[in-house]
Amino acid sequence: MIERLNQTVKQRTKMAKIFANEESCLRLVSAIVMEVSEQWVGGRMYLRTK
Repeated sequence: MIERLNQTVKQRTKMAKIFANEESCLRLVSAIVMEVSEQWVGGRMYLRTK
């Protein structure tokens, strides 16, 4: 999970190349983390056992 997140962050920050400041980079990385988190939470439902 962490490796995939790191790979996604690297890919998207390479596309942006230059950030105006640290806050703009943090906003992009935060959005990526939220997106990946939502995918993970939604994708693990099949693992539940009753």
